[in-house]
Amino acid sequence: MDALKQSQAPLRSAPTRPFLPQESPLSMLPCRLDRAAEVRQSPVHRGATLIVRRLFIFVGTALLTLAGGYGMYDAVKVGGVTFLEALLLGLFLVLLAWVAFSFMSALAGFFVLLTRGQPSLPIDTTGSLPHITARTAMLLPTYNEDPHHVMARLRAMYESIEATRYGVQFDWFLLSDTTDPDIWISEEMAFIQLRRACGGDRLYYRHRSDNTARKSGNIADWVTRFGAAYDHMIVLDADSLMEADTIVRIVHAMERHPNCALIQTQPVIVNARTLFSRLQQFSGRVYGPLITAGNAWWHGGDSNYWGHNAIIRIQAFAGEAGLPELSGRKPFGGHILSHDFVEAALMRRAGWAIYMVPAICGSFEEVPPSLLDFAGRDRRWCQGNLQHLAVLPARGLHWVSRLHLLTGIGSYVTAPLWLLFLLLGLLISLQAHFIRPEYFPKGFSLFPTWPQQDPVLAARVFAATMGLLILPKLLAYLVLISNRDERTGFAGGFRALAGVLCETFVAALLAPCMMILQTKAVVEILAGRDAGWQVQRRGDGQPARGEVYRKLAGPTLCGLVLSLCAYAVSLPLLLWMSPVVLGLVLSIPLEIMTSSRLRAPGVFATPETNSPPTVVLRANELAAAKPAEMAGALRQLSRDPELLDEHLGSQSLASPRRFGPVDVPLAIATAKVEQCESLDDVVAWFNKLETRAALENRTLLRKILELPPGDPD
Repeated sequence: MDALKQSQAPLRSAPTRPFLPQESPLSMLPCRLDRAAEVRQSPVHRGATLIVRRLFIFVGTALLTLAGGYGMYDAVKVGGVTFLEALLLGLFLVLLAWVAFSFMSALAGFFVLLTRGQPSLPIDTTGSLPHITARTAMLLPTYNEDPHHVMARLRAMYESIEATRYGVQFDWFLLSDTTDPDIWISEEMAFIQLRRACGGDRLYYRHRSDNTARKSGNIADWVTRFGAAYDHMIVLDADSLMEADTIVRIVHAMERHPNCALIQTQPVIVNARTLFSRLQQFSGRVYGPLITAGNAWWHGGDSNYWGHNAIIRIQAFAGEAGLPELSGRKPFGGHILSHDFVEAALMRRAGWAIYMVPAICGSFEEVPPSLLDFAGRDRRWCQGNLQHLAVLPARGLHWVSRLHLLTGIGSYVTAPLWLLFLLLGLLISLQAHFIRPEYFPKGFSLFPTWPQQDPVLAARVFAATMGLLILPKLLAYLVLISNRDERTGFAGGFRALAGVLCETFVAALLAPCMMILQTKAVVEILAGRDAGWQVQRRGDGQPARGEVYRKLAGPTLCGLVLSLCAYAVSLPLLLWMSPVVLGLVLSIPLEIMTSSRLRAPGVFATPETNSPPTVVLRANELAAAKPAEMAGALRQLSRDPELLDEHLGSQSLASPRRFGPVDVPLAIATAKVEQCESLDDVVAWFNKLETRAALENRTLLRKILELPPGDPD
């Protein structure tokens, strides 16, 4: 607590130090997608074992798809297959192949976890900390996030590493792309406090005024300026946490495997407070290990990158992962949004190995607190994944890398396909009920055409498909109760089973609404609407009621229309479709209920809830402390000379230019200052763009701060 009190001391008492180290430039050029890369690294070892594993996945997927497709054909062929029924059968085959592929990976993960095997890169997770010599940069990109909470997480990880004997091997960089001027200055103020509290000379802060290429551009900018001084970088998100033990062990793994470019950990969700986020936390903790273990089992060294909580070899990243700008207009053209899949594919193209290591623990993240917040983040991911259509034809990509890109695309395309499948089935029922069948169509025919299906066989096919979706959850539960430590962490097998049943029920109600929202996102993107770069809501903030009503009116209306159409055919059909229509009709009250904060996790408790890891506890303790009050960017700089000196010294502030393009916000800000008599006038008159322009211009900023303060607050 003494250190915490020290961190909130007045800023003027701290000595001024540079925000950044001496630059160590490293070249990172955009790659060519139309030309295969030179294989600079020995290709990943291809063994017979990996071939057998992949045959198991794909042959199993094919057999399940063919069996289900044949059963569906038997159900609709009675009396001949009509055009609509043929479309329905085609959609069913595509969707069943998607479900079967996921099921086979989960089945592989079940056997891996049941036998306590390590599916990919072997890492010792139980012994004493290994010896490491490499220099590693910890990179935390941020964009308009709460500075107090970001610094709390950064400090918790920094202290965790300092408690080991390897603190000197790590430098910490807060890479800000923040555009809000008040948050920007608050970040600088919080960073000065962090440095004083930790006494660390290896803590650095860089603010980028040009947000080119978003997060990927943020990382690339750091690589080109400082990358040559480090062997590896560990990329974090603003909500990421990692334990020192995990960090040291993955650094050691990179040292032991020089052909490895990237090791992706499996982040576990923590700090969930609403019902929706607790559902995500519980399902990710129970089902996530099964899925990632299965994927790692057959991916081998051809795995994928999730964009955070991963360690990357800087030599491989700088040499191979420079992202090109896609031709064409947004949303398909421009900078690549979902950069992580593409960066992994480009490094793998040059022969580097990419590994997923689900066996190592101590990697954490947070999730959005509500369905609408989740859908907002999902909208950006949807656009980024659909952008990968332009990357798929790239020369020289490994076929598994192409499959990763296709999987990302498919995860969003399947939503409109499921909706279309549902509508086709309903349309066929309406046609059979209201349109008089033409038993003898035009042309010669000895036998009549009977528009009918086998309802018993169709029900069996539907039940089998649902089994492929639900069975992985039961397999994950069996793995959980077979492990004593896991069973104890979840407070017993019966409580975990209750959580699985409740999660399955609530998730089934939320799934139809998510299907509609994802379908809407796909349609908007195909129509050319760009998602932009929105700030993500974290913690337990609830969406405003007006926002809920506006955004979920569409799914509610869809549910009402579907229910009326089903009831027009028959009551049994309405009952058959009730899981879908009920979730849609109740989407608004479900969103309000699931975005509410829960006092206790109940049956959705996880080991990290019942016994939080040390680094999570420390971050939450620091975040709970009251932050220093912020008076606004310009007022804060006028009141704090040290902060002003740090701000002026740390930024590459623009100098006045006689010629060139006119910076409109700067020009307006300059004109406004000429008419202002006090700092209060400036603060009242400037908008955020003009304030930011002033913060980036040394001459104008000094002129503003020379004005009298005006009336006291």
